[in-house]
Amino acid sequence: MRHRAVTAVLAAATLLLTAGCSSGDGGTAGGDGGATPTDTTARSSAPERTGEETPPAKGSVKVVRTVATGLKSPWGLAPLPGGDLLVSSRDEATITRIDGKTGEKTELGEVPGVSPSGEGGLLGIALSPEYASDHMIYAYFTSASDNRIVRLIHDERKPAGERLGAPDTVFRAIPKGVNHNGGRIAFGPDRLLYVGTGETGDTGLSQDKESLGGKILRLTPEGEPAPGNPFPGSPVYSYGHRNVQGLAWDGEQRLFASEFGQNTWDELNAIEPGDNYGWPDAEGESDGGGYHDPIDQWSTDEASPSGLAYAEGSLWMAGLRGERLWRIPLKGTEASADPQSFLEGEYGRLRTVVAAGDDKLWLVTSNTDGRRTPKEGDDRILELQVS
Repeated sequence: MRHRAVTAVLAAATLLLTAGCSSGDGGTAGGDGGATPTDTTARSSAPERTGEETPPAKGSVKVVRTVATGLKSPWGLAPLPGGDLLVSSRDEATITRIDGKTGEKTELGEVPGVSPSGEGGLLGIALSPEYASDHMIYAYFTSASDNRIVRLIHDERKPAGERLGAPDTVFRAIPKGVNHNGGRIAFGPDRLLYVGTGETGDTGLSQDKESLGGKILRLTPEGEPAPGNPFPGSPVYSYGHRNVQGLAWDGEQRLFASEFGQNTWDELNAIEPGDNYGWPDAEGESDGGGYHDPIDQWSTDEASPSGLAYAEGSLWMAGLRGERLWRIPLKGTEASADPQSFLEGEYGRLRTVVAAGDDKLWLVTSNTDGRRTPKEGDDRILELQVS
């Protein structure tokens, strides 16, 4: 059954629900939700490229191996040249190197200035496009006053625990809260930095194009608004988001994003510059209003989507509350078949998924984030083979 099908019974039931957070990650949304639509209207999806192959309607997932176990509140993942992995700890504010073959863990160091609380802390990490020469790691974290992005030099010659240089802040003043801090960062095919932010429960921020909350931002590596952004002089790339948690590009360099809904629908969106994705006036598909509708939507107990990756013609979306991995086969910027779920309940909450080349993915669990009772050594990194 398509997840976007809305029954009259469900529509009526949602009127009785109080505000909540689909991730199981706490809190009610604030603000009166009274923002009115802007003059930016949703554009049609990008035209399909000729020669694109549509993946099979049904796919498969095989767990090849467990790469590492015993991680503590893992959040961001960044593959290193050569096959090793960097993983960030939300609550301990550390970055750890994982040997891609043996799973051995080596702590690089603690990122100064991180103030973990609620859903905040050390979140997404990404390697500089020039990592081979500059050895820079970018990190998004919650400080005592805001969410910000820093970059740090990774010096492999230094002793374990001392391999991170002093942080250089490249972007600051992203709103912070107990909930909805966003946190996903990724360099795109254009070598620019894309940033997913949350509205911190203040729903009015999402429709305010002067606010950095509830947005996807597009920056130069130095933290300046990227050339060609839809609003001149602004870092804002798209708006009307609730809490963006996943960013991924397909083989045609089109951007997609996953985000938490509130009580009814979680979303997977195809991102167009300058478009308005509707929150708080729309959750999931909407009638009119000039909002860009999602590619697909899920009930909040099936998804609470976090990380997002592209492989084998499909998007792969990790689910927190849903405790499963979703496969969404694509045709252009639309789903070509019904979403398919894998690993349901087998590994608990799933936080981050990253393409590992060809038909492989890295998958990070999130059972030590305070939302369930973990088992000893519970959080891990898995290598998957997918189709």
